[in-house]
Amino acid sequence: MIIDEAVEKLVASLEKDELVQALFLKGSMGRNEHDEYSDIDLYCLVNKEDMEEFLPRRLGHVRAYKELLYYDDIYIIAPQIIAVYDNLVHLDLFTVTEESYTAKDMVKVLYDPQGKLTALIHQQSLALDEPELQDAWEDTVWFLYQYYFSSKRGNDVWSIQLLNHSIAHFSKLLLHIYCPERAQLGMKTLERSLPAEPLNKLKHIYRYLNVENHPQAAKLLMNFVECEEAAVLGVVPESEVSLPLWRVMKEKWKGGK
Repeated sequence: MIIDEAVEKLVASLEKDELVQALFLKGSMGRNEHDEYSDIDLYCLVNKEDMEEFLPRRLGHVRAYKELLYYDDIYIIAPQIIAVYDNLVHLDLFTVTEESYTAKDMVKVLYDPQGKLTALIHQQSLALDEPELQDAWEDTVWFLYQYYFSSKRGNDVWSIQLLNHSIAHFSKLLLHIYCPERAQLGMKTLERSLPAEPLNKLKHIYRYLNVENHPQAAKLLMNFVECEEAAVLGVVPESEVSLPLWRVMKEKWKGGK
């Protein structure tokens, strides 16, 4: 595939840089789940004291593959170059140190002459930890609450977005219940990781997630959350924090108020 060729050329350039300690892939390529439509999540490991010197060199390495149509230099979880090549291949090049690396997702090691990634690989996981489970539950309920008032106000477009937010957080809870080893991936893995019954319920909700029918989508979502309530509350560490709000919202829906 084209993206495999891109990775090969990028690594050939980066591994010649004396400041690069290791190179690895995350995302779909790191999990060996990529296809021709995937992007490249390529990580450079450098020493903390070399970061400032290395960052200006990144663009030269990025251009070692092909001409660029677009690039941006941002910082979200780490210094990151977003690049789109003239063949529409999309690269995200992250630069991390041993101190700043976050152990999420699977890793595919491409270059590690000193074995610096050995300890980091043992930390890799796609499971949700307790704070993440807590956040997923609270946000599922919170966005349903926000939806209630937005829909009453007649703000259809924003109401649809709020339901989308609630579904996204609820999806993580579903994944934790049915496929916990992939729960971090959220909605992007629902088709691959959820059993047919809960997946079809979500798809059915999306059939109504439009300006005319979003109240029906909300009703279906509320019913779905209620069906999974016992399983969800069994895994969320402090589920009682959102329980009063959740119970009131259920009554509002059942009462049609």
